[in-house]
Parts: sequence; C-alpha cells; structure tokens
Amino acid sequence: MRGRFSSLSKFLSAGAIAAGISLSSPAMAQEDTIKVGVLHSLSGTMAISETTLKDTVLFLIDEQNKKGGVLGKKLEAVVVDPASDWPLFAEKARELLSVNKVAVVFGCWTSVSRKSVLPVFEELNGLLFYPVQYEGEESQRNVFYTGAAPNQQAIPAVDYLMNDEGVERWVLAGTDYVYPQTTNKILQAYLESKGVAKEDIMINYTPFGHSDWQTIVTDIKNFGSAGKKTAVVSTINGDANVPFYKELANQGIKAEDIPVVAFSVGEEELAGLDTGPLVGHLTAWNYFQSVDVPENADFIAKWKEFIKDDKRVTNDPMEATYIGFNMWVKAVEKAGSTDPDAVIDAIIGVSVPNLSGGFSAMMPNHHITKPVLIGEIQADGQMETVWQTSGLVVGDEWSDYLPDSKDLISDWRAPMSCGNFNVATGKCGGKGTN
Repeated sequence: MRGRFSSLSKFLSAGAIAAGISLSSPAMAQEDTIKVGVLHSLSGTMAISETTLKDTVLFLIDEQNKKGGVLGKKLEAVVVDPASDWPLFAEKARELLSVNKVAVVFGCWTSVSRKSVLPVFEELNGLLFYPVQYEGEESQRNVFYTGAAPNQQAIPAVDYLMNDEGVERWVLAGTDYVYPQTTNKILQAYLESKGVAKEDIMINYTPFGHSDWQTIVTDIKNFGSAGKKTAVVSTINGDANVPFYKELANQGIKAEDIPVVAFSVGEEELAGLDTGPLVGHLTAWNYFQSVDVPENADFIAKWKEFIKDDKRVTNDPMEATYIGFNMWVKAVEKAGSTDPDAVIDAIIGVSVPNLSGGFSAMMPNHHITKPVLIGEIQADGQMETVWQTSGLVVGDEWSDYLPDSKDLISDWRAPMSCGNFNVATGKCGGKGTN
C-alpha cells in the first residue's frame, strides 16, 4: 500500500503536510526529512479537546521548518486518529514507530490512552511527549510529561479554595477512568491530612460522554446545603462538561454558592459553549491565553496567522506541547542526533521559554517546572487570573500523600536510571514505570 503511494510523494508532500498526513516512503523520510508523529483523537468524545493539539504540532513544525528544520533536515508530520478509542492508541503508536519510523511522538490526552501506549514506547524505544495534566504516580524512561502533575494543579487549586474561599465541604466529581480516580485518591488523602472529615467529602464518577446530570447535580446541591461552604473539584473530561455546567445553571447553582474548579476545561472547550452557565466558576492550569507577556502575544499572533482563524484560541495543553516540542528540538541539537537514547540523555536540564514569561526546565524525573494559575471564567470564554504561584513548581511524579508512593523518587540519569527508586529500601522497583 505504501509503495503505491510513494511515487506520488514528491507531488503531494506539501499538501500532505498541510493536511497532517505523511505520504512519503520511509527511505525518503530518512534521507530528506525527520518524521514527527501526532497521536491525538480527531473524532469521538475527546476530539473537542485533542484536535487543537494536532493543529498545534503542525504549527510548531511549520515554525521550525521556517528556521531550517532540525539538524539540517525539514520536519514532516505524520498524523493518525486513534478516535478516542483507548486500545486503538496502542495500535496507532505502534504504526507510527514501526511503520512510519517517526523520531518522536506528541500525543495522548486521557491517562487511559497514555497507559495504553506505554508498553509500546518501552518495547520499541520511542519517545512520547505527553502534554496534559495527569494524576502522577508514573515516571517512564520513554515519556516526557509536560502537563501538570497533581502538585502543579490539583493540590494548589484545593489550597486556594480552602485558604482563600473558605471551602469546608468537597465534591470530587470526575469521569470514570484512571486520571480522576487517582487524582481524587490523592486529593482525598490530602484533604484528610488537613483535617477534613470523611463525611465532608463526596466522590462521584460518570462515564465518558455522560449527558444526564439532573440527579447528580441535585445530589451536589443537597450536599452543599449543610451550612458549610462547598466546592466542586472537577476532573470531568471531554464533551460531558457541556451538559454538566448547563444543569448547574438549570438548578440555580451559582459560582458564589458552590464554585466549580475544573482541571480539564480551558479556552478551547469554552470557545464552542454558551459561557453563561460557567461565568464565575474556576479553572486551574499553568497557562491562560490572557497571560499578558510578550512571549505569549507573539505565540498567539503566529498561531492565528497559521490557523487562518481569528476566533481560534490558545490553551494550557497547547503551551505544554509548545514547551515539549522546543525541548525535543533543543535536545536533538544538543545530542546531534534524533536517536532516542541520545535524546533521553541530552534532554535532562534543557530549559526553554514558556508562555508565561519565564523558562521551564526538564527535570531528572522527566517532568518539568511550571507556574500554577487559578482563573475565573469570563463571559468571553477567557480566564481572569485570580491567584498564581510566586515562582515555578517542580512536577512531583510520586505523591507525598499516598502510602505506596511517599518514599519513591524518579531520576533517569546514570547511574540511578530509575523511575521508582525507594529511598527507604534503597532499591529500584521494576522497570520504573509505576
């Protein structure tokens, strides 16, 4: 099949790259281009969030090619659609690494999709840059986590609600998969360590794409009527957020009564919604489009020029993709090679500009340094920053609040080269994934 198309590649390559699909043969790619894999859902429940990240990688490749590419070669995108189907992520990852011979992959959103591909990247020694907030409890040699760990998003958000908003009762509402489950496990342990009683914590999970929120929102409303300030900490992912916020408004729940702080609702999701029900509710991220610094203004201007749509917005996972992409480029140039082992060794300590006016660095645990911002949703779908950390926070791969994790650290530098070194026993457990 590929041989039939390869003869057309010289004529179609420009259009193929614009469409995000590679039609060149592996041999040609090795000689003339460096192939970059894009593994994001372009259909299904997560397309609302992931399609923009595909566009972001195409944009970054275009920008890098204007600078001459990498190591004297142009970059070429290879885009696949795992269609919000978690096992399909593994199949598509294998296709990118084995068939398309990509040098690096930027992709995944949900943790279940990331967990699906981990064995593939380990087996084939590929490189994955993962750009979305996640639950931690993982450090894999072949993965670079440029989204937030819980201590860079979830825990600061709870601290803000507790200290600045006086919240005493907590609804931990999430989609039923690994990221919300593990994050809420950490948050429950953290809240209890702060003296919150178990009866003041309500936990609820719903499936992907859940649409009937009437009963759940009624339960939240009743839970919040006990005379204590109540908040919802939301790890609801994908298009289920639309009916969730609509039902909150239908039942008269306002942000000043029971605020919702969301970890998976950003500018991209809000761009297609009636923002009326969301105004005043909160989001916790490491970047907002509204951040007023020259680096961000330059990025937004170039993004809108590339995408040819002034209405398209930027968001946190886009910035995480931007940081990861530039870290990969810098590590490749430092190593003088796209060889995965050389890049893994070279990338530790690499520092690149973020879009909040500072620099983010890749740490030995394959997580990065980030600021934390709490934003209030505005009528135009943008965020007004109401709180932020005074400096950068180092991503903590293993939670200090879970008994099985508190003694673990990750350091992928020699001689340790371990993702879950137990400081109490002095031993590395397994292969260092989790």
